[in-house]
Amino acid sequence: MQASLERLENNQIALQVEVPVEQVDEALGKAYYRVVKRINIPGFRKGRVPRPILEARMGKEVLYEDALDILVTQAYQDAVKEHDIEPISKPEMDVIQMEQGKPLIFKVKVEVMPEVKLGEYKGIEAEVPEVKVGDDEVEAHLAMLQQRHARLIDAGEEPVNDGDIAIVDYAASIDGKPEPRLAGKERSIEIGTHKFIPGFDAHLLDAKAGQELEFTLQLPSVFQISELAEKEARFKVKVTGVKHKELCSIDDEFARDISDCTTLDEFKVQIKDKLEEVGNYNAKRIFAERVVNQVVAQAEVEPPASLVEEQLQQEYGEFARNLSSQKLDLDTYLHLVKKEPDALKADLQARATEVVKGRLVFSAIAKAEGLKITPEELEQEVNDTAAQYGMEPAKLRKTLEDKGQLGAFEKGLLLDKVQKFLSENAKAVPPKPEDESSAGLQAEAAQVQEAVETDASQPEATGEVAADKS
Repeated sequence: MQASLERLENNQIALQVEVPVEQVDEALGKAYYRVVKRINIPGFRKGRVPRPILEARMGKEVLYEDALDILVTQAYQDAVKEHDIEPISKPEMDVIQMEQGKPLIFKVKVEVMPEVKLGEYKGIEAEVPEVKVGDDEVEAHLAMLQQRHARLIDAGEEPVNDGDIAIVDYAASIDGKPEPRLAGKERSIEIGTHKFIPGFDAHLLDAKAGQELEFTLQLPSVFQISELAEKEARFKVKVTGVKHKELCSIDDEFARDISDCTTLDEFKVQIKDKLEEVGNYNAKRIFAERVVNQVVAQAEVEPPASLVEEQLQQEYGEFARNLSSQKLDLDTYLHLVKKEPDALKADLQARATEVVKGRLVFSAIAKAEGLKITPEELEQEVNDTAAQYGMEPAKLRKTLEDKGQLGAFEKGLLLDKVQKFLSENAKAVPPKPEDESSAGLQAEAAQVQEAVETDASQPEATGEVAADKS
């Protein structure tokens, strides 16, 4: 087999492949045994028609389609391997010559992975955020644990106060008609947190267990049930219970109750060690990200439009799932963040482009350094993942194979290996004093966490009532 390659625009290439006449004749012979089983010719049993008679009656061309099927796939794969290219689209084939006694010549046009010009990727210098855990952070963590482990005490005849938990049954009507989507039983509402319908918990103040209330609320303009936004709802509420939060004293007993420590001082040391452990883990992650960002920025490559579009669809899908998990739809989200749909699309497009570029750069580094995933490494990862989800490894592997996802699974492992390689071959430098505070890492990580927590709480703050969350 001979194959010549011509590079076209936009990562397209043209391969012209010539298959020797001997292979063509052999494939035509194999094609005959396929075709003869499908052809009925009077005077002959099915499958028993001699080849000369078959060709005389039907024409030699009757064998060409099956012969091409036998020849082209293997010849194309051999040409791809010979020229060391990685196709990313379905090939477009054009047969130039297909005759008995002559070589098969066909041309293939296909989009391939672009060439990557790597910049420096070893010896990269990146700052490692400084990890310092002070007494104030330990005390803040203790206060959080105190709230988490607060006892809920039945308030009896005492009225609802700020910070209490009111247990309510509720129903609502709009324009005099019952609205079943604004109804629930045994709903726990923490007074003052505003995690239900804005203004709802204020009407519960001073109410007692067993008391029934009626009040009218203007539903917010940004509401989970969009068709009810800005409607006036008449609520009927029965307070079925009131619970006070009783905070435990932060002392030795508290430490013994929620940990394996015997004293509060010992527990504080344990908390500090844990916070430092988490901080150091995040410091390594941030260092690795900074190294990767530099490596990718220094590389030159034009991400193929087809791969960017494919990644963009994944970005959209994940974005929609995140909104759904927060009980938000796209229109509500855009209203909340005051963003136009085109601006959101541009943001996702830019991210998709960067993700694709990063993968291309990582693949080029893996190739340059001979980094691969061994069968043993793949098996170990399958076993670990199966254990994580409580599955049998063989069943998980079969599921991945059946869905055609084992290759993607392996590629993910390779990307992790490349990132580890880059980190191990990078140089960590301390942060500049003016760039990092004494709790530099915690501040950097806290910004991300705060954004996540804000987003996660937003649906309830804007009126999520569709599901009963007692």
